[in-house]
Amino acid sequence: MAGDGTKRPYRTSPSVRQARADRLEAAARAVESAALRLFELRGFDGVTVDDIAGAAGISVRTFYRYFPAKDDVLRAVVRRRAQAVATALTARPPDEAPMRSVRRAVQDVVAAEDPTQVARWVRVVEASLYATRVMLGVSILEFNGVLAEFLGARLGRAPDDLEPAMLAVAAGGIIIAAQTRWYLLGGDLAATIGDALTVIDTVVPGRPGATG
Repeated sequence: MAGDGTKRPYRTSPSVRQARADRLEAAARAVESAALRLFELRGFDGVTVDDIAGAAGISVRTFYRYFPAKDDVLRAVVRRRAQAVATALTARPPDEAPMRSVRRAVQDVVAAEDPTQVARWVRVVEASLYATRVMLGVSILEFNGVLAEFLGARLGRAPDDLEPAMLAVAAGGIIIAAQTRWYLLGGDLAATIGDALTVIDTVVPGRPGATG
């Protein structure tokens, strides 16, 4: 309380806010994991929000605190990867060839993911045409958007200019194809995606003296 008797607004410390955000993220991940298990068992189209809430031990109302709709459980995987790749790209050397930066950032992010969860997600998406459309939609809008923003900045172009936009689409398509290849053939997911991205690694040259 201030000296004049008025109350000062209560401010939550950054550490408390972070702890709260971490708890919400962990809870959302638990719901996501329960949903993916159900999708895998029954198919995406055969599972309702009520089913997911029951499997996760929460109310339907609580489910909607974490996900606006059932589709957003699938979108969460792509969005999380997109955010992580955006962060990883900011750490890449400015003189590195642009597509090489993309390849290495994506590899680092994918290497940190849980391959069991990724495989479960791929199985669910592959088994449902609707789920495939959901995944492609969010990939085009969000993941490819992250790549286009980065490539546009590196090339001195707007993200929706032809070159950065098409390179982003090409890289996004390669990542999806490589992920499917890994799901079918096994191996290391990050290495599979990294090897696939080398196809366009040198399409866009870096600045003079770019690192290899």
